[in-house]
Amino acid sequence: MKTKADESGRRPNCMVLNQPDLPAEKRRRPPRDLIVEVLKNMRRNLEPLRYSTLAPSRYLIYLHPNEYARLESIIPLLQEQTIRALSEELETMNRRSRVQRYAERLTGNTPPLIESAAGEWHVEFLPDPDGDVEEGALLIDSQLRLPPSLELGGGEKTRRITTHHIGSQITTRARVVSDAPATPATPTTPFVLARLTYEDDAGYHTFDVVKDSISIGRGGTTYPVDVKIVSSVDVSREHARIRRHPQTGRFFLIDLSSLGTTLNGRHVPRGYDDADGTKKENGVETPLPDAARIGLAETVFLQFELVRP
Repeated sequence: MKTKADESGRRPNCMVLNQPDLPAEKRRRPPRDLIVEVLKNMRRNLEPLRYSTLAPSRYLIYLHPNEYARLESIIPLLQEQTIRALSEELETMNRRSRVQRYAERLTGNTPPLIESAAGEWHVEFLPDPDGDVEEGALLIDSQLRLPPSLELGGGEKTRRITTHHIGSQITTRARVVSDAPATPATPTTPFVLARLTYEDDAGYHTFDVVKDSISIGRGGTTYPVDVKIVSSVDVSREHARIRRHPQTGRFFLIDLSSLGTTLNGRHVPRGYDDADGTKKENGVETPLPDAARIGLAETVFLQFELVRP
């Protein structure tokens, strides 16, 4: 079943908490509750490794503009106390009783230390610029930067987990975004690898592909994309991704949308699974020919062309 959040392509790595049935004056959240929700977000999005467990270190908390205006005078104090609460929560999660420590020595099974992925916390409270957060609602965009030495592959990556809380319904989407720099120019790999041409509500555009992974969609402040499409909400905030295999030079199309992506008129399989309210990328990709027509929800069409050296 598609929720309103699914169809609008709501921004990633976030928690949305709505109170739609209450009048505006009763939907106001005590500032204390904002801190509590950030702590819940941190505990929910831990990344276990072999010798440690990483906690997201960056939190952007978006409020309705009216709610932000009400709290604006105490935002610096709220930010300071949220950071303090994150540090205290981490200390509590790592604390072991005397009995636990004794049992761990006997079994040799010591749980990994939980630590901030970046070593420090980054917390910001901001007014929602995209109109996604209703008055009385809360959106938390959390990000966990993974070091390049992890088994996920070369280059830095950011793990993003989006959790939508709308009434009693919870939807979660997990993904890992590559932060790899653009592919450098070499005799066998030109700077411009491929080219996209398309027309949306803002006019005609040409986009040169100069790195191994680009995202396409309507985008948003907390949902950055490389190719920003000006269109209706039928096009998701991140609708599709084009990936280039750096060794073979082959391109692949990944559908991340709610309403589908087509390749030369045929729908491609979705690049994520949706089970028990959890969306997670499944690695499914569709090879791109040297020239192809990519359709986004049958609303906007992009012409893909490989650029040869």
